[in-house]
Amino acid sequence: MRRKPARDNAMILDLHHAIDVFEQLGAEWNALLERSVCRVPFLRAEYQKAWWQHRGGGEWPEAELLVVSARDEAGRLRGLAPLFVARNSENRPALLLVGSHEISDFLDLIVEPTDLEAFAEALLDRLTAPDVPVWDVLDLYNLPADSPSRPALARAAAARGWAATQQTLQPTPIIRLPDSWEEYLAMMDKKERHELKRKMRRAEGGEDKVAWRLAGSEATEAFLDMMALDPGKARFLTPAMRAQFHEIARAARDHGWLQLAFLEVNGCPAAAYLNFDFGNRLWIYNSAIDQHFSALSVGWVLLGNLLRWAIENKRAAFDFMRGGEDYKFRFGAVAESIYRLQLSRALSNAELGGEPASLQTLAGDYFPK
Repeated sequence: MRRKPARDNAMILDLHHAIDVFEQLGAEWNALLERSVCRVPFLRAEYQKAWWQHRGGGEWPEAELLVVSARDEAGRLRGLAPLFVARNSENRPALLLVGSHEISDFLDLIVEPTDLEAFAEALLDRLTAPDVPVWDVLDLYNLPADSPSRPALARAAAARGWAATQQTLQPTPIIRLPDSWEEYLAMMDKKERHELKRKMRRAEGGEDKVAWRLAGSEATEAFLDMMALDPGKARFLTPAMRAQFHEIARAARDHGWLQLAFLEVNGCPAAAYLNFDFGNRLWIYNSAIDQHFSALSVGWVLLGNLLRWAIENKRAAFDFMRGGEDYKFRFGAVAESIYRLQLSRALSNAELGGEPASLQTLAGDYFPK
């Protein structure tokens, strides 16, 4: 850790460059996350460490860690900005959130709502200090639609004369769960409800023995092997990415929020889901299906059972996370969105490097008039 405090509203900010920060601050980190503006599994200290060890499965081979912590004068942890330095997709020197951006569906600052404005102000000041590596843009991917960090950071940027732009990235379909399975079925479109009930009845009452079970992280390799049956996913699962998935699954298991589910047909794995059971919500992270069993609609059957499990275990939401695939909406999901927020100290078009046309200024929505 390189310590060079910067004070703003009684906050003392420090920089951390070594991977041991995730363990050194782990208990405080996760406790702060419980009170934070954004409570998602991808911001847990153990997930962040697992991601950093493999740089997102090889997504960022050249990167320098730069976690910013903020404490009050009593030494209490008040805010965290888990960042790293790298060249972004436009080849600009950038600061990005640890977890950016392909395999971590939601990211954000870690700070209590009452501290957010002060932390955003102090953070931007600290990041301009001479002991911070050179950067051109603070490039924050996968911020949730309801994240108050987006407007808070935009206001802090405006106060400094910086440019702020945002881009809508992907839909994030979610089902807010009712109290019972019957109520959930009643929420569905009539046609889709009929289809789901028919497929689940056929699986449960047919000649083949169809059953689903929960497994531990020791089954991660079997899950990845099933994923690789899909040619596109096989290309995605490089050796580095497979190692990344193993590390994430172990971290989630060790801290009690892994859910790895398999549907078996006559004892053979036919479909699987790697999910996170965290914060009273089931986060649907990745799937695998053996198309040899497609006639039994094994993907739908397993999802139906997982939905019923989530409802019976009183989870509040079933979060499909990123991606607008049709089946998510057929199950009754409603789309939200995630965003990319960019803050740049360079204000001219030349300095901005020619932003994509899809980027829109935040000034009208968030900047004080």
